[in-house]
Amino acid sequence: MPSLAKMTGSLHIHQFYVGKLKAKQEQLFDSDPELAMLLYNVAAVLSEHAEVLAGDIAELERDD
Repeated sequence: MPSLAKMTGSLHIHQFYVGKLKAKQEQLFDSDPELAMLLYNVAAVLSEHAEVLAGDIAELERDD
C-alpha cells in the first residue's frame, strides 16, 4: 500500500484536475456541448477516485 504522503499527494492532484475539468466544461458548455459532457464524465470518474482515496486516507489516519 502506498504511503500516506503519496496518497495525500494523489488526492490533491485528483482534486486539482477535477477543478480544472469543471472550469473547462463550463467554458465549453455553449460552444461544444459534446466535449463539455465528456469533460463532465471524466471529472465524475476522478471525483469517485478522490472519494475512495479520501476514505483510505481517513482509515490510515485512524489506524495511526
